[in-house]
Amino acid sequence: MGQGWDVHRLAPGRPLILGGVTVPSEFGLDGHSDADVLSHAITDALLGAAALGDIGMHFPDTDPRWKGVDSLHFLRHARNLAAEKGYRIVNVDSTVILERPKLKDYRDSIREKLADTLALSLDRVSVKFKTSEKVGPVGEGKSAEAQAIVTVRGE
Repeated sequence: MGQGWDVHRLAPGRPLILGGVTVPSEFGLDGHSDADVLSHAITDALLGAAALGDIGMHFPDTDPRWKGVDSLHFLRHARNLAAEKGYRIVNVDSTVILERPKLKDYRDSIREKLADTLALSLDRVSVKFKTSEKVGPVGEGKSAEAQAIVTVRGE
């Protein structure tokens, strides 16, 4: 089992991408890649479950190759590395913490994109949405967070 967490600042003029899906919003997330906080958290959880380090080890934000890159690339890479070590993903449980916009209408498309990227059936991918009740940087509209747990099984 691996646990992942990520946070990014909100930024005007950037797309809001969560789990590979662009969500209409007047702001997005700031980061070196596309700043997909959900994909980053799941990538870290998967890398952790297979004892393969973290996303920064594989895709440092100091490397210009990863500037603006689709974060699903990172997720596919982690999936492939875990498979090479003999691990099969059992399930993904994840949570996005963002004050606004409301995300419930995007749950199915995000789950489908993640399931496809991870080569999982849809019933193996959970995506939940929470606010932080106007508390802290997320609640003040300064950032977004994501948490994930990935369970793997050795083959």
